[in-house]
Amino acid sequence: MKTKAAVLLGQGKPFEIMELELDGPGPGEVLIKYTAAGLCHSDLHLTDGDLPPRYPIVGGHEGSGIIEEVGPGVTKVKPGDHVVCSFIPNCGTCRYCATGRQSLCDMGATILEGSMPDGSFRFHSGKDDFGAMCMLGTFAERATISQHSVVKIDEWLPLETAVLVGCGVPSGWGTAVYAGGVRAGDTVVIYGIGGLGINAVQGAVSAGAKYVVVVDPVPFKRETALKFGATHAFADAAEAAAKVNELTWGQGADQALILVGTVDEEVVQNATAVIGKGGTVVITGLADPTKLTVHVSGTDLTLNQKTIKGTLFGSANPQYDIVRLLRLYDAGQLKLDELITTKYTLEQVNEGYQDLRDGKNIRGVIVHQ
Repeated sequence: MKTKAAVLLGQGKPFEIMELELDGPGPGEVLIKYTAAGLCHSDLHLTDGDLPPRYPIVGGHEGSGIIEEVGPGVTKVKPGDHVVCSFIPNCGTCRYCATGRQSLCDMGATILEGSMPDGSFRFHSGKDDFGAMCMLGTFAERATISQHSVVKIDEWLPLETAVLVGCGVPSGWGTAVYAGGVRAGDTVVIYGIGGLGINAVQGAVSAGAKYVVVVDPVPFKRETALKFGATHAFADAAEAAAKVNELTWGQGADQALILVGTVDEEVVQNATAVIGKGGTVVITGLADPTKLTVHVSGTDLTLNQKTIKGTLFGSANPQYDIVRLLRLYDAGQLKLDELITTKYTLEQVNEGYQDLRDGKNIRGVIVHQ
């Protein structure tokens, strides 16, 4: 069949709308008709060169939709099921899945290649194979993906809202709750209030943090963070650090969570300085993998028993946490609708990303027609 898709043909180029050929589902695969796709900063890393993929590639790794067809051996879902996609596939049997770390599943090895685990592709144009971001390519009307990349959800939930728990919500919420280990009474500092950072706020509040201090240069994002439960908001890291010192009587924060669009040395140094003894810095944001962005005092880490760690998908388990978060939303205990700033058509994908760069969106969502 044929499908329309937003494609990146090379570094520094905008998304182009193309009609591609799509293979049907093979063994263990499903054909999905996407309903919605989130505009996440990670896709900008592809075009900016911070996270270079194999080109050409269909963008999009946050998606929701309806299963239209299943291949041989598929047992997880059936045609008509409503699903949210996980940008990290999870096989359930590898070393990492078997020890409760689905976000590190071995099947994720080819997500930047955009191929299936066996190296084959499902999108084509003539003789050219097109990859799919994170084996999903949610900036397409339809895609053929692994059954291990989908999570069945309750059918009464709106897919245009549920799409957010495919990446941004669990990555941010889990950064606070799982990777950061925020507990009741803690003081948390969050750097960057975009589609992930705002959910780190929700996670910290849910975990019972006493103070949630956010740092972001954009006034709109600081105002939004306060509406989501942050206790203090600053444009400048130094101002935030001074307030944390006051609030904690000089002890420092318990956690510093880094969710800026592109991580650099300065934000890592600020985060490491703002935490007190036994504190934890969690890095969720990405940067050019060839650049060394963590430069701090080893003596500070040793004498004050500080921890710096990374997290993928917020250290959450997609098969469990995607459903869990949606049921918190259904119970009125997690804000999702309020996260969506603007909705776009597929043809407006570049406009949506410009709005993201300009700081206008917490989360933009493409709604497929």
